Amino acid sequence: MINTLIVDDSSLVRDILRDFLESDGSFNIIGEAADGEEGLQKILSLNPDLVTLDVEMPKMTGLQVIDAAMKQTFVPIVVITSLDTAATAYEATMRGALEFYSKEVFSSSLSPAKKNAVYETLKRISGIKKKAAAEIPAAAEGSPPEPREIHAVVIASSTGGPKALAKFCSLLPEDFAVPIAIVQHNDSGFDKSFAEWLDARASLQVKLAEEGETPKRGTIYIAQTDRHLMLERLNAGGYCFTYNDGEPESNQKPAADALFRSAAESMREAVISVVLTGMGSDGARGTQKIREMGGITLAQDEETSLIYGMPKAAAETGCVDLVLPLERIPGELVRLIKC
Repeated sequence: MINTLIVDDSSLVRDILRDFLESDGSFNIIGEAADGEEGLQKILSLNPDLVTLDVEMPKMTGLQVIDAAMKQTFVPIVVITSLDTAATAYEATMRGALEFYSKEVFSSSLSPAKKNAVYETLKRISGIKKKAAAEIPAAAEGSPPEPREIHAVVIASSTGGPKALAKFCSLLPEDFAVPIAIVQHNDSGFDKSFAEWLDARASLQVKLAEEGETPKRGTIYIAQTDRHLMLERLNAGGYCFTYNDGEPESNQKPAADALFRSAAESMREAVISVVLTGMGSDGARGTQKIREMGGITLAQDEETSLIYGMPKAAAETGCVDLVLPLERIPGELVRLIKC
């Protein structure tokens, strides 16, 4: 059983979360707290396997609880928030929260597939232990490809992605030579807040990818939620973003596999794919397609991944050219892009 603490100033939300968690049979609710101060006290006294934490609360905010708790112990924390505090949820991941969900996710209309995905994520998160800081290895796994003309970089990320992407984007040079398109698995409605949050931490402009938009060099584009982002070649030359309403792939929509596949078909050898931290296998089939069409494929290593699910699935296809620590990926992209 996963001993779980629920921290939220709304009794209704606490009831909803308790019912949701207990209906799975794997979560044992060992306590509840109605404000941040009580929440911190119970985190330290009860030593839960998992904490669900509201952001806006009396006495102490969720961010203050995370800061105070992490100074004394490590506990897997999942932020449960509303859309109007989405930016704060992303900030919580920088301070130590491992995942976040909108409160709307836990409504009765949640599909069985989505419900199972949430349960699986929470179970995996509850087992995460704090990683000790490690030296970044000097050598990468695999033989480095030669630099070539590149038209775009496409990236997949999920659990642990916001923090990883903030680090990744901060390390890119201001004169980065090609556009970057990212599929980060987000709940509905969190995409705009994510783009704005990441834009404040990146050396390049970050924005949502728009239907029919031509990607520009040195700009980072974020996939909108609930539709698959695609990169298509135009008859007159160049490329544009399009969206489609196809079925989820690898239980995700948008799916990195869809973006990778379309980029591979449109750009062939002139695209680089990167699979970052996350649960599941999204990006693995897309990695295979990128390699099949002659592109370059990268994946984050296990040591620097919060959850080594998606990068592992990509690496296990045998189609990843380089497995790298997160901090080395931006520099390798710069090296690979022939200007």
